[in-house]
Amino acid sequence: MTHYLSRIEDVIKRNWDRPALGNYKGETFSHRDVATNIVKFHLFFEATGTVKGDRIALYARNSARWAVSFLAVNTYEAVVVPLLSDFTPDSAARLTDHSGAVILFTDKDKWSQMSIELMPKVKAVISVSDFTLLYSRDDKIKTAFDGIPEAFSSKFPLGFNRESVNFPTGNDKDVCVINYTSGTTSAPKGVMLRYECFSAMVDFSIKHVPCNEEDSIVSMLPMGHIYGLVIEFIFPICCGVKIYYFGKTPSPTLLLQAMKSIRPFMVVTVPLVMEKIYKSSIKPVISKWYMKALLFIPGIGNVIYNKIGQKIREAFGGRVKYFIMGGAALNPEVEKVFKKIKLPYTVGYGMTEAAPLLAYEDWRRYVPGSCGKQVECTEIRIDSEDPQHIAGEIQARGTNICSGYLDNPEANANAFTEDGFLRTGDLGIMDKEGNIFIKGRSKNMILSANGQNIYPEELEAVINSQDYVAESVVVDRNGKLVGLVYLDEANIRNDKLDAEAISDIPENIINNSNRVLPAYSRLSKVEIVLEPFEKTPKMSIKRFLYK
Repeated sequence: MTHYLSRIEDVIKRNWDRPALGNYKGETFSHRDVATNIVKFHLFFEATGTVKGDRIALYARNSARWAVSFLAVNTYEAVVVPLLSDFTPDSAARLTDHSGAVILFTDKDKWSQMSIELMPKVKAVISVSDFTLLYSRDDKIKTAFDGIPEAFSSKFPLGFNRESVNFPTGNDKDVCVINYTSGTTSAPKGVMLRYECFSAMVDFSIKHVPCNEEDSIVSMLPMGHIYGLVIEFIFPICCGVKIYYFGKTPSPTLLLQAMKSIRPFMVVTVPLVMEKIYKSSIKPVISKWYMKALLFIPGIGNVIYNKIGQKIREAFGGRVKYFIMGGAALNPEVEKVFKKIKLPYTVGYGMTEAAPLLAYEDWRRYVPGSCGKQVECTEIRIDSEDPQHIAGEIQARGTNICSGYLDNPEANANAFTEDGFLRTGDLGIMDKEGNIFIKGRSKNMILSANGQNIYPEELEAVINSQDYVAESVVVDRNGKLVGLVYLDEANIRNDKLDAEAISDIPENIINNSNRVLPAYSRLSKVEIVLEPFEKTPKMSIKRFLYK
């Protein structure tokens, strides 16, 4: 296994004057710029008495400077504490304190809403926006920051060059990142990940998703979450891929504009995004009566599907070799069409505790409905008497699995089995070829009156395929299954439905869904909700809010 920091060091030296990181339509950092800023921050850390193993928090929106800040801390062998920018300033302050962070990198507007009293250990706050000092606990800190240029010149009197770059290795077992899974202030779960966790993920990714210095990527996922951090940042930068960032979630128009100009080699997203593309761009075309007739004609159907697939790929710049999705299952109806249009997509499976991948398969071998096979650095088992047919908890152990949760003995005791397997809390089966099929979260499973296990995610996939459904949640109310549905208002407007047709939608959803659902899992009622469901950063619905 190759240390990922040695890969980054090598990439920086080989691509010294080539662009590395950039904000879309904004500033760009060359590999030289990245290395220079890293060393300058190292000098500041050293001057303030910050040592290996100290924690440094990073609470800011995605940007090239976010990435530089991460690398500066990571290569100093301090522990990075990346916090989701969606956390409230108060929650971020409390998590900063819980982590024991002594320095905080943040945005100016976020800092204006934070209270230093909640972070008594913090001695310095640095702006990610422009790398200025926002707060210093004493004059010594400010003097150290102001003295960075002089310290840099003194350290490199003959000039700073690529041979000056030297990142640490031999620290594989050391914790390098603490990633909080939520913004809660009660018993926070800070996942402790080691250098080897990331090295293992990078090794796997390079083998299965090859890329190089000629490739680019658009980073859309929050880097405060491990999925975006590893798959859209650490892995691609290890290969010299140029990474572009949006400061905030872009509009669909701006996103497609960026895709066409940047022409990414890979698109990393969540199923919800691709399902929306299907519903807005593909389904309206293939649902027309004359298109349905043409699609059944041998030969002509393939030509039409190929044309649709080509247009989708062109919309993303025309160079995408991989559409990688994670965080939830892809709707079966959408999967069926994606296969027909030959979209190079795959759905993986992972979690923060696995840094992040547990399962993946190349799109050419990917089995629809699955989430791939176990990654090479991980051993997965199904806790079931018949893993191929009876769902059981998915459990995993391997080089990429975390060391547990920071200062949370109760969570640590519950997280692992006696023989060291991580309890994922997910239910699934595994076929004889090793393909894993997730049935749902163990805490979401509904036990019917006759003892049948009902997985709401499977029912929701059926509901979501119905006309005018944007998203849904299935809940159990006194033994009755109720579908909570948020309607696709754009499609309703486009089809110019009148009030009577709209009022018929719930009954149509029930009838159409129950035709394909087993008797024990049929819907008793559909309720229309007026707002989109609240979601996690992975775009998973916060089910606990809906009962």
